Amino acid sequence: MASVTIEQVRKQYGAVPVIHGVSMDIEDGEFVTLVGPSGCGKSTLLRMLAGLEDISGGEIRIGGRLVNDVAPKERDIAMVFQSYALYPHMTVAENMGFALKLKGQTKAAIDERVREAADILALCPLLDRLPKQLSGGQRQRVAMGRAIVRHPQVFLFDEPLSNLDAKLRVTMRAEIKELHQRLQTTTVYVTHDQIEAMTMADRIVVMRGGKVEQIGRPLELYDRPVNTFVATFIGSPAMNLFEGTIAEGRFLTDAGVTLPLPTDCKIGAAGLYGVRPEHLTIAESGAPATVVVVEPTGSETHVLVKLGSAETTLVLRDRVDLKPGQPIKVAPDPARIHLFTAEGMRVN
Repeated sequence: MASVTIEQVRKQYGAVPVIHGVSMDIEDGEFVTLVGPSGCGKSTLLRMLAGLEDISGGEIRIGGRLVNDVAPKERDIAMVFQSYALYPHMTVAENMGFALKLKGQTKAAIDERVREAADILALCPLLDRLPKQLSGGQRQRVAMGRAIVRHPQVFLFDEPLSNLDAKLRVTMRAEIKELHQRLQTTTVYVTHDQIEAMTMADRIVVMRGGKVEQIGRPLELYDRPVNTFVATFIGSPAMNLFEGTIAEGRFLTDAGVTLPLPTDCKIGAAGLYGVRPEHLTIAESGAPATVVVVEPTGSETHVLVKLGSAETTLVLRDRVDLKPGQPIKVAPDPARIHLFTAEGMRVN
């Protein structure tokens, strides 16, 4: 196992910059997730860490060793790809042990490592099968097993669950997290799915446009996003945002809706008012709204309403009998309000 240090790393293709001086420290044994929209640079950064992309500037260290010019096979890392990348003519056991075979290890040593990884991933009954005889989840476990047998200092995962169906993604999420807890190997995991990031990571790195927006523990990012981008990217459904001004101890939206403020509010005259869907309730003392769509999910109900001119989402734990077009009153929890400047930076 090893720590990872990324210091002022830049990447450009010709004259086009795509990574703009990214820095972060990943502790030994930590599980860190890089998350952000498509094109934000998270996979490029991971490939630079793996040595699959050249670095235009800055430094990358693994276990304290500078690896800018070190070949991928000499970095002591193992990468799991989205596409599984299994050899179709090899059995599960042969796929898992191939990297060790290339290193010249004995058959006995390879068999021992493969059996050890297969035990961890429940692959022992499948060792003699070919990849075409496996399900998507089984193929992904084989790809993970191929990484485990190498006993690397760092695991790198590049959107490994993207090809799986929703139910299997949930199962594999738990398996990868359990695997990390068992092996305690430093892990860097790339995903565009913020639910994966929230449920799996020790810390999350939120990226946009080749820059880091915020680094923190999942609930830190959820409870105290530094700006409106993080606020709306982390959390599902996304945070509701209203433009407006503060007047006489209340927030007045541009559509004329009055909303309560926290008691310790110190924001200036203009800004953005944020509230997460689960922190809105139906209350007689609330602001008038009109129901647009009702989406029961079983454990909760998502209600889309028109609040002034803004479409606003509520997540209600109780089952409600609401119809589109029905007038209701909506109230936010003043203690759970997020306030931002007009430019989108957090102020409370």
